[in-house]
Amino acid sequence: MSTRILVIRLGALGDFVLSSGAYRAIREFHGDAHIVLLTTAPYENLARAGGWFDEVWLDDKPSWWQFGPVRELRQRLNEGAFDRVYDLQTSDRSCAYHRLFRRPRPEWSGIARGCSHPQANTGRDAMHTVERQADQLKMAGLEHIPGPDLSMVEADVTAFNLPASYVLVMPGSAPQRPEKRWPAERYGELSHQLKGMGLTSVLIGGPAEKEAALEIAKSRSDVIDLMGRTSFEQIAALAQGATLAIGNDTGPMHLAATAGCPSVVLFSHASDPDITAPRGRSVTVLQRYDLGDLSVDEVGYAARKALP
Repeated sequence: MSTRILVIRLGALGDFVLSSGAYRAIREFHGDAHIVLLTTAPYENLARAGGWFDEVWLDDKPSWWQFGPVRELRQRLNEGAFDRVYDLQTSDRSCAYHRLFRRPRPEWSGIARGCSHPQANTGRDAMHTVERQADQLKMAGLEHIPGPDLSMVEADVTAFNLPASYVLVMPGSAPQRPEKRWPAERYGELSHQLKGMGLTSVLIGGPAEKEAALEIAKSRSDVIDLMGRTSFEQIAALAQGATLAIGNDTGPMHLAATAGCPSVVLFSHASDPDITAPRGRSVTVLQRYDLGDLSVDEVGYAARKALP
């Protein structure tokens, strides 16, 4: 009977992408084991496209007072007969899942109290996600932990009919985090500079970010608006063919950078690039406490330097 492994990674998008090196390390370390990912619905297709897992289970994250759904989750976890669990989420919720298993519990890599392979590093919270997870896996016996990589993700993007030279522009962020957004009109000005470099701007983001696209379109009629029209896998595929990606600290920028596209990422005081910055072949971080203080010329200069 083959070894059965459970990996827990529930979100968010940037964190899911940063864990891709850990997924590969677990896959390589456990060879022919049957590996199951427990995640949430938005990341199911991306998880399947990566080829790291034999199965993908979806977690609806029921509230603890929802006794029926919690009981079903407990039953499913126990019926999985897992030999080892890698908790890459290491949240209060995922740690609580450790207690859902009947004794003897499976081996557990994470920070749940009483787990078999704890990440006994008091400085873990100050580490970048990639280094923190590498440290966690090494404490569980894994030695080679590659960096994040989405170069294997494929998707059909021919219907978008993009020009040969284009730059992915990601002007949005989570709606509840406006402080993470560079002013949309400056992206319009930046698109003018990019056009002078022979690059067409292609706007990427979710439906909630359509307002930013409309603001950019006021000043530039030659941008291509794909807001709300791309899956995560298509963003990764588009990034593989793009000359450059520029955007705020948002999940799609992680997809672009980790897919191998040279990237310029804009950070405000709202997040710490030392802990959460995208990783990839070429990533440039520009940070200001208030992104309103970051000029178009500064971003344009960074874009020119990042061109391959």
